[in-house]
Amino acid sequence: MDASLTFTVTEADTAQAVGSGSLPVLGTPRLLAWLEAATCAAVDPTLPDGSTSVGTRVALEHTGASPVGQVVEVSASASYVDGRLHRFTVAARHVDAGVPGKVVATGEVTRVVVDAAKFLSRISPAG
Repeated sequence: MDASLTFTVTEADTAQAVGSGSLPVLGTPRLLAWLEAATCAAVDPTLPDGSTSVGTRVALEHTGASPVGQVVEVSASASYVDGRLHRFTVAARHVDAGVPGKVVATGEVTRVVVDAAKFLSRISPAG
């Protein structure tokens, strides 16, 4: 199970915009969302009807800044599968002129496959 997705950093993706800092560079929360999207893209084709996956654990090291306009490729590769548990190695790298370059993040994301209806039935409305 592998997947790669490509994004271009916009003003809406910056640390300033997402509230995780004051600089106009890719915010870690947005990067994490992109990496989780890659894990979903990797696992979704394998899911039985009525199932989905939920994120349960994240370990992320965001080591490089990505300015507005930078193309970033995020990837997820299954590193461990045990029944409903799926662990992915994730990475993000700059892409310049169509060529993958500097790695700007690495980590691991764990997802668990659940029955969507049963999962939602266990959640009570707030308040």
